[in-house]
Amino acid sequence: MVKHITKFILSALVGISVFSGCNNDILGIFVSNDLDDRLSSKNVFNYLTKEELEELKLGDSYSFVVFTDTHIEGGDDFGLEKIINEIDPVKVKFAVNIGDITQNGTQQDLDTFLKTANAMRNMGIPCYPVIGNHDVYFGNWPYWKGTIGSTSYRVDGDTATLFILDTANSFFGKAQLDWLEREIKIAKGRVFVFTHSTLFVEGPVDIQQVTDIRERSRVISILQNKCDIMFMGHLHKRIIRKTGNVQFVAMEDYKSNKVYCLVDVTKDGITYEFKKVPQNN
Repeated sequence: MVKHITKFILSALVGISVFSGCNNDILGIFVSNDLDDRLSSKNVFNYLTKEELEELKLGDSYSFVVFTDTHIEGGDDFGLEKIINEIDPVKVKFAVNIGDITQNGTQQDLDTFLKTANAMRNMGIPCYPVIGNHDVYFGNWPYWKGTIGSTSYRVDGDTATLFILDTANSFFGKAQLDWLEREIKIAKGRVFVFTHSTLFVEGPVDIQQVTDIRERSRVISILQNKCDIMFMGHLHKRIIRKTGNVQFVAMEDYKSNKVYCLVDVTKDGITYEFKKVPQNN
């Protein structure tokens, strides 16, 4: 616990930097909670259904949508509801919001997100939430716990496996990485990993978001020959890297840029493109 608290303090100090991607609220950073608290509620689900977690039907050819850093605040979703108009329910089988869903983790803003998520669900498209640092600000983790539940989980599909990882404190923790290493060895089909904090930066003015470089090395090692793509957010900037046979994709934020990633999967491979949601209709 002491080790994790120390890591959190260091990552919080890093987050204060003016170069950090997120629009940080300094008080919110320090009134947060620890990864151990959240992992103690692992596999407790209050939003996702058993079918969405264990029986995701994809087939050999399908698409999915990824977006991040919506920073919903005061009930304002900054046009997130318009993403519904962009989704083809015949092709798209699921969506993922990879963190900082809310600005301050309030119940109101989680409920605002779930309005869009439920609209997707009504189209037959589950939307998987990933927790970000803003989602635990001001000690508001209990709202996530009561509304959504687990922050680290696996989704089993017929032809793919999804791993949702908790990096809201800018690190993974040994227990979570041990779990990932065990589970990914038996994962079926293609493997996609989603987390909030990014592993890579582009230059000296960027801040390394995952604070422990040993963890970063371990994650890269675990994913080799197992994972197709790892998606990340937090930096509000697009960074694409390939290490070994794994593609790492960090995305810009939805709040300011209205960007999402459309991923197409076929027997022959995976392609993806970044799209903008029109806001003038």
